[in-house]
Amino acid sequence: MAAVTGALALAATLSACGGSSAASDEKIATVYSADGLKGENGDGWYDKVFKDFEKKTGIKVEYVEGGSGEMVQRAAREKSNTQADVLVTLPPFIQQADSKGLLTAYEPAGSDQVDGAEKASDSKWTSVVNNYFGFVYNKKELKTAPTTWDELTDGKYKEKIQYSTPGVAGDGTAVLIKAMHDFGGKEPAMEYLKNLQANNVGPSASTGKLAPKVDKGELLVANGDVQMNFAQSRDMPNLGIWFPAKAGSKPTTFALPYAAGLVSKAPHSANGKKLLDFMLSEQAQKDVSEVGGGFSARKDIEATDANAIALSKLMNGVEVFEPDWSDIGANLDGYVDAWKTATGS
Repeated sequence: MAAVTGALALAATLSACGGSSAASDEKIATVYSADGLKGENGDGWYDKVFKDFEKKTGIKVEYVEGGSGEMVQRAAREKSNTQADVLVTLPPFIQQADSKGLLTAYEPAGSDQVDGAEKASDSKWTSVVNNYFGFVYNKKELKTAPTTWDELTDGKYKEKIQYSTPGVAGDGTAVLIKAMHDFGGKEPAMEYLKNLQANNVGPSASTGKLAPKVDKGELLVANGDVQMNFAQSRDMPNLGIWFPAKAGSKPTTFALPYAAGLVSKAPHSANGKKLLDFMLSEQAQKDVSEVGGGFSARKDIEATDANAIALSKLMNGVEVFEPDWSDIGANLDGYVDAWKTATGS
């Protein structure tokens, strides 16, 4: 997903204090996160939550972002000298982080109001912002949104389509998941993606960087997710959200929540717990739609703001399916390898 924010300065700070008793006393909480929740202009959900959190607790949030897979890989490399306190990724990467022993059990205040499917049964992670996978298109160049996968193989889309890299970006991996669902399995999905490759610009580690290209008309279509793209559309007037369908079928999507977990052996574990509590607090969850353009993770929060109404309308008529995350977690490498073979990536 997006580029690392303040990574060099942060690395210097963390390498000096990681794991020491002095570090545990610092008023810092370090977050490694997939992008999408921090605003382009400092006006995103993270921006408000982190500012409010520091004001309330005196704890400053040090923030590093990248693709979901990239953040898990980074945390894994640092396992013997842990730097992050909280890890936030999209599925199936949060499950992957758990399987690598990167997360420790913690049940944040308010997590009892998160549906069971949106959190780990052993409290290793819980969703903090609900979200759905989607695509974007340029509303200026395309007077009507595409509707089917097959349309994207048309010659008018040559070098005008791009999707983020499966196995690296959470939304890129979601392309595989949705294609396998819509086409009825791995083989037909890979055959389609092989054909789509003639129009595909090429891999991108960052989903967040694709929307600006679509808005400017450099691309006509790209992948994304509802929360991130809805938030981006405030500053990108040509950005429209749509959900591909198999010909003759309804458009589909699936939940792709931002899931957060406390990092095992975190240098500022107590601060990380406080931040997780704060993310799931009533006010922070009310801000999810109004500020962040997403869906509250708590079922007891009923959002009625203008964004919540627009988001509900956007999802009307879209069939939501539930992926087999255990299968995807166990076979993700194989699916990514199959994609690489099919597309020559």
